[in-house]
Amino acid sequence: MHSKERTSLLCPNCRKLISADEPACPYCGLSKPGAQGFLAHSLSALAPEMTNIIIYINAGFFLLSLLINASGITLTANPFTIFSPSQEGLFLLGATGTVPITAFGRWWTLISASYLHGSLMHIFFNMMAVAQLGPFVIQEYGVNRFCVIYALTGVAGFFISFLAGIPFTIGASAAICGLIGAIVYYGKTRGGSYGEAIYKQALGWIAGLFFFGILVPGINNWAHGGGLASGILLAWCFGYLEQQRETLFHRRLALACIGLTGLALLFALVQTAYVYL
Repeated sequence: MHSKERTSLLCPNCRKLISADEPACPYCGLSKPGAQGFLAHSLSALAPEMTNIIIYINAGFFLLSLLINASGITLTANPFTIFSPSQEGLFLLGATGTVPITAFGRWWTLISASYLHGSLMHIFFNMMAVAQLGPFVIQEYGVNRFCVIYALTGVAGFFISFLAGIPFTIGASAAICGLIGAIVYYGKTRGGSYGEAIYKQALGWIAGLFFFGILVPGINNWAHGGGLASGILLAWCFGYLEQQRETLFHRRLALACIGLTGLALLFALVQTAYVYL
């Protein structure tokens, strides 16, 4: 007779070694630690590809925004406006602002607007920033805190711009500014030559955003400022890996942010399909 093989794992809450089939952790009492550990491992396994996943989603929604109501696409010699989707298409897919929220009650657009862009140049520069900043934040904060910071700072930035009366807005730059805010906090609090170099580089990005926002019309500086401030605040609340390892709370919050983002984007797709099909 062969006994059932027992596998072990680290409790995702207290990090003690336990049996995978324990109904609750004998040390901290966490219910179903095996299932919780599987979810934590699954998200951690996606860490190297997380920024690419974000870029693919943004690219997919940009292509879709061009395809729906294609007659409304802007084709000009201006590099900042070439391949601009129609306002109707962006509205259906989840643009935010006082018009969508106040007039139509579309509060979920505070999430979806981070995945929409107004031109080819707009998405190109934003996705370049995600590709550059994302891996660093994942490395220093962990993938769970990265997901939380990216999602919540996008919402915070757009909520601030809503309060400021911006009627119609889109783009990943609020969440990108949230990543910059987390990097500012990391560099300033870590200290040393490495931390100081990171801090100065992040301040350079902020200065560039400030002047870009002044010189280029149509930039949502309220969303940028809200994303930056909320990124610093969340980094202060959660800490980074050198200060504190990722906890069960971080993992659960990350899964909640991913789930809500998925629901908002799915709702945008279903609504658009209902209108056009």
